[in-house]
Amino acid sequence: MNTAASLLSLAEDALGLRLPIRVRAWDGSEAGPADGPVLVIRDKRALRHVLYQPGELGVARAYVQGHLDIEGDLGDGLRAMWSAVRDARDADESAGRPRITPRLALRAVGLALRLGVIGRRPPIPAAESQLSGDLHSRERDRAAISHHYDLSNDFYELILDPQMAYSSGFHESPHVSLEQAQFAKLDLVCRKLNLQPGMKMLDIGSGWGSLTLHAAQHYGVHVTGVTLSHEQRDFVMKRAAERGLQDRVDVSLRHFRDLSEAGVRDGGIDAVASIEMGEHVGDEEYEVFTSAIHRYLRPGGRVLIQQMSRSNDAPGDRPGGGPFIETYIAPDMHMKPLAKTIGLINRAGLEIRDVQAMREHYPLTVAGWAAKLEENWDTAVALVGEEQARVWRLYLAGGSLAFEENRMGVDQILAVKASTSGDSAMPLTSEWIAR
Repeated sequence: MNTAASLLSLAEDALGLRLPIRVRAWDGSEAGPADGPVLVIRDKRALRHVLYQPGELGVARAYVQGHLDIEGDLGDGLRAMWSAVRDARDADESAGRPRITPRLALRAVGLALRLGVIGRRPPIPAAESQLSGDLHSRERDRAAISHHYDLSNDFYELILDPQMAYSSGFHESPHVSLEQAQFAKLDLVCRKLNLQPGMKMLDIGSGWGSLTLHAAQHYGVHVTGVTLSHEQRDFVMKRAAERGLQDRVDVSLRHFRDLSEAGVRDGGIDAVASIEMGEHVGDEEYEVFTSAIHRYLRPGGRVLIQQMSRSNDAPGDRPGGGPFIETYIAPDMHMKPLAKTIGLINRAGLEIRDVQAMREHYPLTVAGWAAKLEENWDTAVALVGEEQARVWRLYLAGGSLAFEENRMGVDQILAVKASTSGDSAMPLTSEWIAR
């Protein structure tokens, strides 16, 4: 029996399409087109993962533990498979979706018995999140943030640019460096906010302080960063001290709802930025989030929200981006279509003044992160372990593809808190943005 041929045939019959991949099984057998990406099943435990957890999560567990791999460029392999599924669905709406008939189920069980696949459930990778408590409670939000962002500052320094910006850059051309794209993004945000020396600014979800430090250093503003991560808070304050910015930078280790405890006065803030933090706020909580921003801002104050979105036709029950992202990367993440986000911002009393789509910028940014991960692979494995490093390899490849395929987007939304008389203090044209 050709193990690879039997597995490929079963998968194709279940999906109702021909897969453009070559399969190599643990026994050395191969099947599939010679010029396709090679799916390597290194261990039958890979199939056991899928047997116990069918679908994306089971495949991800097998990949993370090294039982499953793609030979060559992971992104190219995922791109080829996703393209085949998409093309098949264009031709037949049912293609590409598992169709497990009783006859096919019996065939799968028989093949599993012959291959010795059935056995004890493999252990779940340690890299999976294990959250408890009420959704979006302060304690659960803190645990969700810690799961991803407290991984290791040293690890993130291997992947990110020197400014430690963990969000889409602004690429004036495909050829600019990651560092240049991130500097351009930070400067674009500051110009849109019309930052001036002496202003007070909030950076909600400040991360490792790329925007906080940039605004303080280059625009002379006083910035309060807001994060739930101890690792990030300590990192930012250390960098602020190194740059002599202690008198302009503070980082509040609090939930955005609790900033009054840090001395943030209602109506006392000139500008608010939130760069790719809103995805971590659920639908019900988003109104609390935008209302808090409105309350903190002075009349005429501006807010810039850079936020990822999902396409309008994405499944409504998977707002987090899919089982892999929700389990390994961003538990409790909640992405909305752009129109819904704009509506929620407007409902809080903030006037939308500009929306800039940046979807094409994200794959360019992710390519920079992925290249740095591969360059520093051995160091990354030594820091966080091979399982976690493989999580990141899969995350970056899959995330980039989602933006390429327009299943996810990212936008900068500029809004203002108009005065009671309706004065927005905005210029008549947008030439000042200098896109």
